[in-house]
Amino acid sequence: MNPTLNGASAHAFAHHPGYRRMFAADRLTLGIFLPLRFYRGDMAVLTGQAALVSDIDRLGFAGVWVRDVPLYDRHFGDAGQLFDPFAYLSYLAAHTRRIALATGSAIFALRHPIDLAKAACTIDQLSGGRLVMGIASGDRPVEFPAYGLDHAERGERFAEAVNYFRQLLHKGDHPIESTLGQMSGAQLLPKPVGSAIPLLVTGSSRQSMQWLGEQADGWLTFPDATENILGPRRLAEKIRAWRESIPGGGFRPHVTNEWIDLDANPDFPRTAMQGGYVLRTGRKGLIDLLGEWQDAGVNHAALGIQFCQRPAAEVIQELAEEVLPSFASHEGPLPLRQDW
Repeated sequence: MNPTLNGASAHAFAHHPGYRRMFAADRLTLGIFLPLRFYRGDMAVLTGQAALVSDIDRLGFAGVWVRDVPLYDRHFGDAGQLFDPFAYLSYLAAHTRRIALATGSAIFALRHPIDLAKAACTIDQLSGGRLVMGIASGDRPVEFPAYGLDHAERGERFAEAVNYFRQLLHKGDHPIESTLGQMSGAQLLPKPVGSAIPLLVTGSSRQSMQWLGEQADGWLTFPDATENILGPRRLAEKIRAWRESIPGGGFRPHVTNEWIDLDANPDFPRTAMQGGYVLRTGRKGLIDLLGEWQDAGVNHAALGIQFCQRPAAEVIQELAEEVLPSFASHEGPLPLRQDW
């Protein structure tokens, strides 16, 4: 078996437009999680979403996130954003110019690494180097038997897929030996715009903290409680433990997310809703939370506005005008060619 390829520190992505748009040490940027409204049995709920994503890009947000939910399990919950994440990011790449395009998260334990790498490198090229990949081992048990896979083996398959994926991105023709396949005398094309695509591991993905420290280009975790300072303090401890496990130190980004219901009253207090799954707050409370996350070591916050009672366009505009200036996106290198 080929040797494991470790995660990379920030200098490896110094010229990566998507990574640099989102991440810098001791700073927090903002992204938006799609869909902007949940599917409730009618595809029309997604009408006009790409136009709003164009606005999100124009207004200066750092990233837009799409989810990977192959099958809808009505007992599990929502249907995700419905569209295949890679096909939809290709579509959004044509509607945007600067914003990072992020998966949150691509299920590496379900999809074969060749297919993952082919789709990822295609989007990276089409977008001029704007793809950032959140990756995960999968959390919907119904999907695994549908793929002919054992749910209990998802951790091992995930780690093997990460290694295989990274080898595919190397330039030239290099043999690959893996439990997921053997490749010789061939190579994957296209390659990414740069030397690699950032892989942000979601949660533990059934790996050890040592593995996460060695392998993850970044870490995406749930935020803990958000209605008061206690949750951000616990999150800070978790981030600190992960960064201490990174061999040789060096900066690697942390990402978290929250579903919010942004109240029109800017002073509305941070209030946990739906058992803590949703945070209802005015913009002042949101700004306080984002500042607490930044102090905790979070580098990017992906906000889902699916539960907002106000129109999506109105919420996006308020976030851009009142919140984004305190957590501005990084300029970084411009995307490369996008005239395909």
